[in-house]
Formats: sequence, C-alpha cells, structure tokens
Amino acid sequence: MSKKLPYMSAPNALTKILNKIKQAAVPSVFNADFLSTVLGFKGGNDRTFISWAKKCGILNTDGTPTDLYKKFRNSATSGYAMASAIKIGYEELFRRNEYANKLNPKDIKGHIIEITGVSAENSTAEKTLQTFLNALDFADFDAVNGTIGDYEDEEESTSSVEASVADSKQSVKDHSSQLKLGLNYTINIVLPKSDDPKVYSAIFKSLKENLLDS
Repeated sequence: MSKKLPYMSAPNALTKILNKIKQAAVPSVFNADFLSTVLGFKGGNDRTFISWAKKCGILNTDGTPTDLYKKFRNSATSGYAMASAIKIGYEELFRRNEYANKLNPKDIKGHIIEITGVSAENSTAEKTLQTFLNALDFADFDAVNGTIGDYEDEEESTSSVEASVADSKQSVKDHSSQLKLGLNYTINIVLPKSDDPKVYSAIFKSLKENLLDS
C-alpha cells in the first residue's frame, strides 16, 4: 500500500521560510496570512509549507506552533528540533533505513518512489526528495541521539546549583539577622570613705541611671 510523504511544491522555498521563522516572533497561529504578510511569502506554492510543517510536527493541525517550532528558533536546539521533525514527517523512510539521512540522493529517491508508488518520472518524487534534502541542511541527528538530553540536564543542574546558592545566602542572612552585637564592660568603682549611707545610695543611683539603663 502506497503512502504519502510530505513535500513542498517549491522545495527551495523551504530553506528561505525556515530562515525567516528563526527571525520572526512566534505567531499564535501560523496561517497563510502570517506566511504572506509577516514572512513575505505570497505565492501559492509557498503555502504548501503549512501542510509540510503540520505533517512534520512543527505545527499542530489547527496551525498553532508546537514545541518543535519553538525549539527550532533556539540556536541551541534548532538542529535537534529539525531532525526530530524530519523523523516524524518521513517516518516510513526511516523505518526502511534508520540512517536515511545519510543515504545518497539516488537511494533516497528510490525509497520515495517505492513508498509513494509514483513513477520515477513523476515530479512529486523529485519534489519530495528536494524538500527532504533541504530540510536536512537544518538538522542535527546526533542531537536526537542524546545530546539534547545532556543539554537539558546540564541546564537543569545549573539552575539547581544557582537555587542552592541563593538558599544558602538567604540562610546566612537570616542567621546573621538573629545575632545581636553585645559588649561586656568591667567597671571598677572606687567608693569614697563615708559613714553616711546616702552617699552610697546617690552613687549607685547615678550608675543605674547613666549606665545600666542606657
């Protein structure tokens, strides 16, 4: 049973559109208006990008951008996102050869013809091949095999360390606020000789008022 593979009617436009996506803000919905007005691709053939992107998991069926769309715009995860999208859209191709991205164009086209059931002369086969090859230019399949996981783990670990340091600083600050500075005084008092107890009462009263209560 033949199956369909995603392609663009104008394969070379894929490269231009993907580059524009990296520059533009993420839309609430990626539709023909966004493609033509914001990205500047007004041709009917350009609109086949929307269908291609949906089949590759870059856009949801309602046109809203997926996480892969957002990761593609991030230079750190762009290659991973495109490789993942290609594996989604061309799942049957990778089922036949898990290293389909490393095959030469002739062998890739052979698989395309076999999967889709079209003739070798059919323009759809060539457009599918060229769309696939143009998408490969943006993909990093090594990232799909684990690099992206390491990247996210490292990012999470860094955040945890920063949070731990922040907590430690706050703990020290709180502890410090609980400490009160105290000074101990040793006062030697030489009392005058007197048989009048009022003299001593006056001295101790003065000490209390001027030192002990201050």
